[in-house]
Amino acid sequence: MLPDIAGLAAIKADPSGTVIGLDFDGTLAPIVPDPADARVDPHAAAALVRLGGLVGAVVLVTGRPAATAVAYGEVTGGPGLADVPGLVVLGQYGLERWEAGEVTSPPPPPGVERVRAELPGLLASLGFTVTDGTEPGVTIEDKGRALAVHTRRAEAPETALQALREPLAKLAAEAGLVVEPGRLVLELRPAGMDKGHALAAFLAERDARSVLFAGDDLGDLAAFEAVRLSGLPGVTVCSASTEVTALAERADVVVDGPAGVAALLSALADAVRRSP
Repeated sequence: MLPDIAGLAAIKADPSGTVIGLDFDGTLAPIVPDPADARVDPHAAAALVRLGGLVGAVVLVTGRPAATAVAYGEVTGGPGLADVPGLVVLGQYGLERWEAGEVTSPPPPPGVERVRAELPGLLASLGFTVTDGTEPGVTIEDKGRALAVHTRRAEAPETALQALREPLAKLAAEAGLVVEPGRLVLELRPAGMDKGHALAAFLAERDARSVLFAGDDLGDLAAFEAVRLSGLPGVTVCSASTEVTALAERADVVVDGPAGVAALLSALADAVRRSP
Protein backbone atom coordinates (compact mmCIF):
# COMPACT_ATOMS: atom_id res chain seq x y z
CA MET A 1 0.00 0.00 0.00
CA LEU A 2 1.31 3.46 -0.92
CA PRO A 3 1.80 6.17 1.71
CA ASP A 4 -0.65 9.05 1.49
CA ILE A 5 1.77 11.87 0.56
CA ALA A 6 1.50 14.71 -1.93
CA GLY A 7 4.36 13.62 -4.19
CA LEU A 8 2.88 10.19 -4.80
CA ALA A 9 -0.54 11.72 -5.40
CA ALA A 10 0.98 13.95 -8.10
CA ILE A 11 2.62 10.96 -9.77
CA LYS A 12 -0.66 9.02 -9.79
CA ALA A 13 -2.52 12.03 -11.21
CA ASP A 14 -0.01 12.73 -14.02
CA PRO A 15 2.22 9.67 -14.62
CA SER A 16 3.25 10.74 -18.13
CA GLY A 17 5.05 13.72 -16.60
CA THR A 18 6.90 11.61 -14.01
CA VAL A 19 10.56 10.66 -13.91
CA ILE A 20 11.35 7.62 -11.76
CA GLY A 21 15.01 7.81 -10.73
CA LEU A 22 16.91 5.10 -8.88
CA ASP A 23 20.32 4.16 -7.60
CA PHE A 24 21.51 0.61 -8.34
CA ASP A 25 23.57 -0.95 -5.53
CA GLY A 26 21.65 -1.20 -2.27
CA THR A 27 18.49 0.10 -3.95
CA LEU A 28 17.72 -2.25 -6.83
CA ALA A 29 20.40 -4.82 -5.97
CA PRO A 30 21.32 -6.08 -2.49
CA ILE A 31 24.76 -5.10 -1.18
CA VAL A 32 27.13 -8.09 -1.37
CA PRO A 33 30.77 -8.61 -0.26
CA ASP A 34 32.09 -8.65 -3.85
CA PRO A 35 30.61 -5.82 -6.00
CA ALA A 36 30.96 -8.02 -9.08
CA ASP A 37 28.36 -10.39 -7.60
CA ALA A 38 25.64 -7.72 -7.30
CA ARG A 39 22.47 -8.49 -9.22
CA VAL A 40 19.12 -6.71 -9.49
CA ASP A 41 16.21 -7.88 -7.38
CA PRO A 42 13.98 -9.68 -9.93
CA HIS A 43 10.83 -8.19 -8.39
CA ALA A 44 12.26 -4.67 -8.74
CA ALA A 45 13.11 -5.30 -12.40
CA ALA A 46 9.61 -6.62 -13.08
CA ALA A 47 8.03 -3.60 -11.39
CA LEU A 48 10.18 -1.20 -13.42
CA VAL A 49 9.18 -2.94 -16.65
CA ARG A 50 5.57 -2.23 -15.72
CA LEU A 51 6.27 1.36 -14.68
CA GLY A 52 8.35 2.10 -17.77
CA GLY A 53 5.26 1.83 -19.93
CA LEU A 54 3.23 4.07 -17.63
CA VAL A 55 5.47 7.00 -16.64
CA GLY A 56 7.43 9.60 -18.58
CA ALA A 57 10.86 8.04 -17.98
CA VAL A 58 12.84 5.63 -15.80
CA VAL A 59 16.47 6.60 -15.16
CA LEU A 60 19.16 4.83 -13.18
CA VAL A 61 21.79 7.14 -11.68
CA THR A 62 24.73 5.08 -10.46
CA GLY A 63 28.43 5.21 -9.75
CA ARG A 64 28.90 2.02 -11.75
CA PRO A 65 29.71 2.03 -15.45
CA ALA A 66 26.39 2.29 -17.26
CA ALA A 67 26.75 -0.93 -19.23
CA THR A 68 27.71 -2.82 -16.06
CA ALA A 69 24.51 -1.76 -14.33
CA VAL A 70 22.49 -2.99 -17.30
CA ALA A 71 24.39 -6.30 -17.39
CA TYR A 72 23.89 -6.82 -13.65
CA GLY A 73 20.22 -6.09 -14.25
CA GLU A 74 19.69 -9.29 -16.24
CA VAL A 75 17.18 -11.72 -14.72
CA THR A 76 17.15 -15.42 -15.54
CA GLY A 77 13.73 -16.42 -16.82
CA GLY A 78 12.18 -12.98 -16.42
CA PRO A 79 12.35 -9.36 -17.51
CA GLY A 80 15.52 -7.44 -16.65
CA LEU A 81 16.54 -3.80 -16.68
CA ALA A 82 17.21 -3.82 -20.42
CA ASP A 83 13.51 -4.65 -20.89
CA VAL A 84 12.33 -1.47 -19.12
CA PRO A 85 10.67 0.68 -21.81
CA GLY A 86 12.76 3.76 -22.58
CA LEU A 87 15.27 3.10 -19.79
CA VAL A 88 18.22 5.50 -19.49
CA VAL A 89 21.23 4.67 -17.31
CA LEU A 90 23.49 7.52 -16.22
CA GLY A 91 26.65 5.72 -15.12
CA GLN A 92 29.78 7.03 -13.42
CA TYR A 93 27.61 9.70 -11.73
CA GLY A 94 26.42 10.94 -15.12
CA LEU A 95 29.69 10.77 -17.06
CA GLU A 96 28.29 7.88 -19.11
CA ARG A 97 24.88 7.36 -20.65
CA TRP A 98 23.33 4.06 -21.74
CA GLU A 99 20.23 4.33 -23.88
CA ALA A 100 18.73 1.86 -26.37
CA GLY A 101 21.80 -0.38 -26.03
CA GLU A 102 24.35 2.35 -26.81
CA VAL A 103 26.86 3.92 -24.39
CA THR A 104 28.19 7.43 -24.90
CA SER A 105 30.83 9.09 -22.73
CA PRO A 106 33.78 11.49 -22.79
CA PRO A 107 37.34 10.13 -22.36
CA PRO A 108 38.49 9.64 -18.74
CA PRO A 109 40.64 12.41 -17.25
CA PRO A 110 44.38 11.67 -16.90
CA GLY A 111 44.18 11.63 -13.09
CA VAL A 112 42.28 8.35 -13.22
CA GLU A 113 45.24 6.64 -14.90
CA ARG A 114 47.59 7.97 -12.24
CA VAL A 115 45.40 6.63 -9.44
CA ARG A 116 45.10 3.29 -11.21
CA ALA A 117 48.90 3.01 -11.30
CA GLU A 118 49.61 4.22 -7.76
CA LEU A 119 46.72 2.83 -5.73
CA PRO A 120 47.95 -0.79 -5.25
CA GLY A 121 51.34 0.41 -4.02
CA LEU A 122 49.79 2.94 -1.67
CA LEU A 123 47.52 0.32 -0.09
CA ALA A 124 50.45 -2.08 0.32
CA SER A 125 52.56 0.64 1.96
CA LEU A 126 49.75 1.18 4.47
CA GLY A 127 49.78 -2.51 5.39
CA PHE A 128 46.63 -3.55 3.54
CA THR A 129 46.34 -6.78 1.60
CA VAL A 130 44.62 -6.27 -1.75
CA THR A 131 42.51 -9.23 -2.83
CA ASP A 132 40.03 -10.09 -5.56
CA GLY A 133 37.20 -10.21 -3.02
CA THR A 134 37.33 -13.95 -2.36
CA GLU A 135 39.88 -13.60 0.48
CA PRO A 136 40.00 -11.24 3.48
CA GLY A 137 41.47 -7.83 2.68
CA VAL A 138 40.58 -4.71 0.74
CA THR A 139 39.49 -4.80 -2.90
CA ILE A 140 39.96 -2.34 -5.74
CA GLU A 141 37.04 -1.95 -8.14
CA ASP A 142 38.16 -0.42 -11.44
CA LYS A 143 35.20 1.42 -12.99
CA GLY A 144 37.09 2.81 -15.94
CA ARG A 145 36.53 6.45 -15.06
CA ALA A 146 36.88 5.94 -11.30
CA LEU A 147 38.41 3.51 -8.83
CA ALA A 148 36.78 2.35 -5.63
CA VAL A 149 38.43 0.80 -2.58
CA HIS A 150 36.12 -1.55 -0.67
CA THR A 151 36.82 -2.55 2.95
CA ARG A 152 33.84 -4.88 3.45
CA ARG A 153 36.13 -7.93 3.37
CA ALA A 154 38.80 -6.41 5.63
CA GLU A 155 39.35 -7.86 9.10
CA ALA A 156 37.93 -4.68 10.70
CA PRO A 157 35.93 -2.98 7.91
CA GLU A 158 35.10 0.31 9.67
CA THR A 159 38.61 0.68 11.11
CA ALA A 160 40.12 0.07 7.68
CA LEU A 161 37.80 2.63 6.11
CA GLN A 162 38.79 5.29 8.63
CA ALA A 163 42.49 4.53 8.17
CA LEU A 164 42.19 4.96 4.41
CA ARG A 165 40.26 8.23 4.35
CA GLU A 166 43.20 10.61 4.67
CA PRO A 167 45.74 8.87 2.38
CA LEU A 168 43.15 8.28 -0.34
CA ALA A 169 41.98 11.90 -0.12
CA LYS A 170 45.62 13.00 -0.52
CA LEU A 171 46.14 10.77 -3.57
CA ALA A 172 42.88 11.95 -5.12
CA ALA A 173 43.78 15.61 -4.62
CA GLU A 174 47.20 15.13 -6.19
CA ALA A 175 45.55 13.49 -9.22
CA GLY A 176 42.83 16.15 -9.56
CA LEU A 177 40.08 13.80 -8.39
CA VAL A 178 37.70 13.74 -5.42
CA VAL A 179 36.76 11.01 -2.93
CA GLU A 180 33.14 9.88 -2.67
CA PRO A 181 32.46 7.92 0.57
CA GLY A 182 29.90 5.14 0.70
CA ARG A 183 28.96 1.96 2.52
CA LEU A 184 32.43 0.60 3.41
CA VAL A 185 33.85 2.07 0.21
CA LEU A 186 35.85 5.12 -0.84
CA GLU A 187 35.64 6.03 -4.52
CA LEU A 188 38.19 8.23 -6.29
CA ARG A 189 36.53 9.93 -9.26
CA PRO A 190 36.52 13.13 -11.34
CA ALA A 191 35.14 16.25 -9.72
CA GLY A 192 32.24 18.30 -11.02
CA MET A 193 29.64 15.57 -11.38
CA ASP A 194 27.43 13.89 -8.84
CA LYS A 195 24.02 12.22 -8.79
CA GLY A 196 22.34 15.54 -8.08
CA HIS A 197 23.75 17.22 -11.18
CA ALA A 198 22.95 14.17 -13.29
CA LEU A 199 19.36 13.91 -12.06
CA ALA A 200 18.70 17.66 -12.35
CA ALA A 201 19.92 17.72 -15.94
CA PHE A 202 17.74 14.73 -16.81
CA LEU A 203 14.64 16.30 -15.25
CA ALA A 204 15.20 19.40 -17.38
CA GLU A 205 15.81 17.33 -20.51
CA ARG A 206 12.53 15.47 -20.07
CA ASP A 207 10.45 18.50 -18.95
CA ALA A 208 9.45 16.49 -15.90
CA ARG A 209 6.36 17.50 -13.94
CA SER A 210 7.01 15.20 -10.96
CA VAL A 211 9.86 13.00 -9.74
CA LEU A 212 10.62 10.06 -7.47
CA PHE A 213 14.18 9.13 -6.54
CA ALA A 214 15.21 6.09 -4.50
CA GLY A 215 18.68 5.55 -3.06
CA ASP A 216 20.50 4.00 -0.13
CA ASP A 217 23.89 5.67 0.35
CA LEU A 218 25.57 9.00 1.06
CA GLY A 219 26.11 9.64 -2.65
CA ASP A 220 22.34 9.71 -3.07
CA LEU A 221 21.96 12.74 -0.81
CA ALA A 222 22.83 14.96 -3.79
CA ALA A 223 19.96 13.41 -5.76
CA PHE A 224 17.60 13.96 -2.83
CA GLU A 225 18.65 17.61 -2.83
CA ALA A 226 18.07 17.81 -6.60
CA VAL A 227 14.50 16.59 -6.03
CA ARG A 228 14.00 19.31 -3.43
CA LEU A 229 15.53 22.07 -5.55
CA SER A 230 13.62 21.07 -8.68
CA GLY A 231 10.45 22.68 -7.37
CA LEU A 232 8.50 19.71 -8.72
CA PRO A 233 6.17 17.50 -6.72
CA GLY A 234 8.67 14.95 -5.54
CA VAL A 235 9.22 11.84 -3.47
CA THR A 236 12.52 10.72 -1.96
CA VAL A 237 12.77 7.06 -0.98
CA CYS A 238 15.42 5.52 1.26
CA SER A 239 16.34 1.87 0.88
CA ALA A 240 17.25 1.55 4.54
CA SER A 241 20.27 -0.21 6.04
CA THR A 242 22.01 -0.27 9.40
CA GLU A 243 25.22 1.05 7.78
CA VAL A 244 23.83 4.41 6.59
CA THR A 245 21.21 6.39 8.50
CA ALA A 246 21.66 9.90 7.09
CA LEU A 247 19.50 9.13 4.06
CA ALA A 248 16.57 7.84 6.09
CA GLU A 249 16.54 11.11 8.04
CA ARG A 250 16.03 13.05 4.78
CA ALA A 251 13.62 10.69 2.99
CA ASP A 252 9.89 11.05 2.50
CA VAL A 253 9.51 7.26 2.49
CA VAL A 254 11.74 4.64 4.13
CA VAL A 255 11.56 1.01 3.00
CA ASP A 256 13.43 -2.15 3.96
CA GLY A 257 16.22 -2.55 1.40
CA PRO A 258 15.84 -3.55 -2.26
CA ALA A 259 12.90 -5.83 -1.46
CA GLY A 260 11.10 -2.84 0.01
CA VAL A 261 11.93 -0.74 -3.04
CA ALA A 262 10.55 -3.49 -5.28
CA ALA A 263 7.31 -3.61 -3.27
CA LEU A 264 6.93 0.19 -3.43
CA LEU A 265 7.52 0.26 -7.20
CA SER A 266 5.03 -2.55 -7.72
CA ALA A 267 2.40 -0.78 -5.61
CA LEU A 268 3.02 2.42 -7.56
CA ALA A 269 2.56 0.59 -10.87
CA ASP A 270 -0.72 -0.84 -9.58
CA ALA A 271 -1.90 2.60 -8.44
CA VAL A 272 -0.95 4.33 -11.69
CA ARG A 273 -2.68 1.66 -13.76
CA ARG A 274 -5.88 2.10 -11.75
CA SER A 275 -5.84 5.91 -11.97
CA PRO A 276 -8.45 7.42 -14.30
